[in-house]
Amino acid sequence: MRSGRIAGMSDGDVRLRDVVEADLEVFLAQEHDPEAVRRSRFAPRPREAFLRHWTTRILGDPTVHVQAVIADGALAGNLVAWWEADKRFIGYWLGREFWGRGVGGVALGLFLEQEKTRPLHADPFHANTASVRLLEKHGFRRTGTIRHGEDEHILLVLS
Repeated sequence: MRSGRIAGMSDGDVRLRDVVEADLEVFLAQEHDPEAVRRSRFAPRPREAFLRHWTTRILGDPTVHVQAVIADGALAGNLVAWWEADKRFIGYWLGREFWGRGVGGVALGLFLEQEKTRPLHADPFHANTASVRLLEKHGFRRTGTIRHGEDEHILLVLS
């Protein structure tokens, strides 16, 4: 398990570990947080669809790299890398109580040490400026925009 430190947290600790099935209920609640939905423009899935997606498409796919984020001893969220056609994408989700504390930056840095595939793509919603800034701080560069439904997303690539 890799870890990093953040000043200002009680034990200053961020770690990555393998996801276990018990984590999924926390991830489900995080996906349904109204502010997270607004910022990501990602429609939350009903419980059964969410669990089916995670057990088959994420945990059940050996090409997917997924890690749970543990911050200050608590389950903070997850990071995932997956293949979409011939492109490797990264995504992440943190619970709102972990936003703005540096958890995402440390966790993403640790994850990128593990996930060696390059180029690596990300496509956050254009108005999610915190997510765009986080990716850019880790070396992702804007290469254009793409549409998901009616929403514009920024395409970023880490070479």
